[in-house]
This record gives sequence, C-alpha cells and structure tokens, in this order.
Amino acid sequence: MTMVTSLDTPALLLDYGKLVKNINEMASFAEKHHLSYRPHIKTHKSVEIAKLQLKAGAVGITAATIFEAEAMAAGGIDDILIAYPISSPDKIKRLIKLLQKGVKLKISVDSTEQLAYLQRELEHTPFTLEVWIKVNSGLNRCGVEPGMEALFLAKEISAKSKLMLGGIFTHAGHSYAASAFSEIEQIGVQEGVAVAESAAECEKAGIPVPVRSVGSTPTYKSAGKVPGITEIRPGNAVFFDMIQVGLGVASINNCALTVLASVVGVYQDRIVFDTGSKTLCLDKGAHGNQTVKGFGHIIGHPEITLERLSEEHGIGSYSQESSIKLNDKVKIIPNHACTVANQFEEYFVHENGKVLDVWKVDGRGRR
Repeated sequence: MTMVTSLDTPALLLDYGKLVKNINEMASFAEKHHLSYRPHIKTHKSVEIAKLQLKAGAVGITAATIFEAEAMAAGGIDDILIAYPISSPDKIKRLIKLLQKGVKLKISVDSTEQLAYLQRELEHTPFTLEVWIKVNSGLNRCGVEPGMEALFLAKEISAKSKLMLGGIFTHAGHSYAASAFSEIEQIGVQEGVAVAESAAECEKAGIPVPVRSVGSTPTYKSAGKVPGITEIRPGNAVFFDMIQVGLGVASINNCALTVLASVVGVYQDRIVFDTGSKTLCLDKGAHGNQTVKGFGHIIGHPEITLERLSEEHGIGSYSQESSIKLNDKVKIIPNHACTVANQFEEYFVHENGKVLDVWKVDGRGRR
C-alpha cells in the first residue's frame, strides 16, 4: 500500500476520517433541526464526495457553475441547484440538455430580464424549469432585496408558463468579514430572517414557497435555527481551512484537506517549499478580513511562517531554529480549501498515513 510520505509533491491530500466526520456533523445538525441538507459542492467538486454527502442524508447538491452541475450529473447525481444567476442563451441551452437527461434542476433568479431570457429559450421545449429567488441578506453581490422585491419577482415567475417557483435562498458570505464569532451568529440570524420573511410575504399573497434555504459555513447553524427555514447549504464545512480556523468556526484538527509539500531550499534566513501561488493561491482572508497568518499552516512546524508566494515557490521565515532540512515533506493546511482544490486534478484519500484511494476533482473548471 502506498504511503502518503512516498507521494511526489505537491499533492492534494484528503483525510478520510476527518472528511466523514465533517459530513456527518452537517447531516446531524440538519436532522436534529428538521432541515433538508443540500451541500455546496464548489468546495470539493468531487462526485465521490458528493455521493458520501447524499449517503449521509443530503437531498441533493448545490453547484456554482453549469460545468460543476454537468460533472455531477455525469456522475449520476440528479438533484442540483445552480446557485448562480444564468441568463446567457448559450448557457440556458446547456441547462436544457441537463433537463433532457432527467436532472431535477433548479437555478437562481434575481431579475425580470433574466426570467424573460429563460422563458424565451424554454418555450420550444417540453420543460418547465424550477427557479429559486436569490435574496440579498447583506453580502451585496447578487439577489433582490428581501420582502417586497422578492414578492414582485415571485409574481413575475407565476406569470411565466415555463418557470415555476421552488424556493427562496440566500448566501451570507459577508460573515467572513466578521471580527467576532458573536457577529457571525448575528449575521446568521439576519440571513435566516431575510429568507423567512420573503417567503412569508409570498405566501400571504397566495404564492407557495416550498423551500427556504440558507447557509454559508460560518452561519448555517444560526441561520438554520430561524423559524421558517427548511434547508441548509454549507460548502466549506466538508473540509474547513485556515480561514475558518481564524474565524473561530473550526479548529486545526477539523481540517481534512492538506497539501503535501517538499522542502526545495534551506537558507540562513528562509526556507523554500514547492508550493507557490499556483498551488496554495493567494487568499489571506475573505471579504476584506485577514483572518490568517501567512499563506497556509505548516503542520508540526509552528516556527515557520509562509510569508510570501511566487508561482512555484512558497517562501517561509523562521521564528526560531528549525530541524527541517532539504527534501523533507510537510503537510500544509491551505487558507482557502475551495480555491486550492480547484488547482488539482485528484485527491489522495488517506488514513493513518496510508493512501486508500485516488478521487478525481470532477468539477474542476470555470464555466
């Protein structure tokens, strides 16, 4: 059996035990609070991991791109929310191909113009597309404002013969800019209220809203407890990373994803690894909040800080003398697991130092 230490570097490592524990934590929370669980797969982009999540009780998955949805559908996963507003005729044609394959597809909508494009492309097909209204709960990215704007869009959907309203959802990504965990919890409550109140306005007007969905990784446990919420969609919680550790959402021991790196240079004032920006990416926080020190946490070597990255080199500085030497291998917890996973083609799934399997990063791409 292959040992992790014998792998060439850089390599993407996935701790199977921690992965399963993280999946079960999300699923247990959902079950305890009578919620559906639709994890976001943009973090892992893996059919194998998505299937583990479905086995643990997920009702379907959430994707960020059509490409991710196509990869998951090719792997046999047939209930998919694309949490991204799609209006390009070329992309809508790809949605139709997924519908032709029997995928139970839902997509994000947040404008009447988008509804018109969808209706036009679907009119000559036998399909009715399920759409979910995206509301803005504070991130100020995509989405209508909660309440009356959501109701207005719901009425417009009801008037379209090829569209049907399936849910209202949001993403409180601004929780990553919080300076304290109590602030994250407060943002989570606001997230839940934005969805629940929007759904209530629609139902007062006689428009049913079957699904009310929330859930960034930092907020899903507080947003999910808001009365009226029916579903959670955490993504990063499948792996966790140093940004989540910095926010107080997870501990280092929860982090399932690491990068195996080799020492390629040892100098008097620095040490160099074969993991630069093309491997670890340049994240040092999210949404304006720098929650981490350096560009990744080197397990077992707190005396080394990854201070800077060039494309192929990770340059560390010493805070005290280190025993590390040329050709040594180390594991690095990335700052942002989602972007790092997208740099690799495969996961080396391991347990107790042994490689159990190799899984593809199926949804790796940008379209």
